[in-house]
Amino acid sequence: MQPTRLTRADLYSLEEYAEYRAAFRARVMAHKQDRRVPVGPHATLYFEDRLTMQYQVQEMLRAERIFEAKGIQDELDTYNPLIPDGRNWKATLMIEYTDADERHAALVRLRAIEDRVWVQAGGDRVYAVADEDLVRDDATRTAAVHFLRFELTAVLAAAVKAGAAIDIGIDHPHYHHQVQATARVRDCLVTDLS
Repeated sequence: MQPTRLTRADLYSLEEYAEYRAAFRARVMAHKQDRRVPVGPHATLYFEDRLTMQYQVQEMLRAERIFEAKGIQDELDTYNPLIPDGRNWKATLMIEYTDADERHAALVRLRAIEDRVWVQAGGDRVYAVADEDLVRDDATRTAAVHFLRFELTAVLAAAVKAGAAIDIGIDHPHYHHQVQATARVRDCLVTDLS
């Protein structure tokens, strides 16, 4: 099994990344499509893994022109917690509205939505633990982006490994939607449990 955590040895230098970026980005974007789950019209979960986080670190290093060891380690320390460890799934929740006024009103109405996101299989439902890195909402509104961890029960994990369907939903009073993971998403999530 591949190690979960990324290290400096897993990263391209800034010069190497400039050379390989287009091909690496295309590979990651294709990979992310199999990890994308729209839940209703305005919320999307992106289930993260080691490759998606490697891409995120590489992009941050590139954008910020970080090449010193401490800065690289800071980025690794920021993004490594978003890699599943075999007992959980990690996801980025995006609340998406194209109109700015509509988005602002929705973020007020959807306060605490991040605490109402769940996954279910084999009769067990698990709610996400949200934003362990920092608080992303306040007393009046939620943020448009949240980082979630689904700590799976043994029953849920065993059911998924045995082929059970995975349902994903949000049961917020102002946003109530449920979907079943596609076969491709399900296969990715099974891989995250190995």
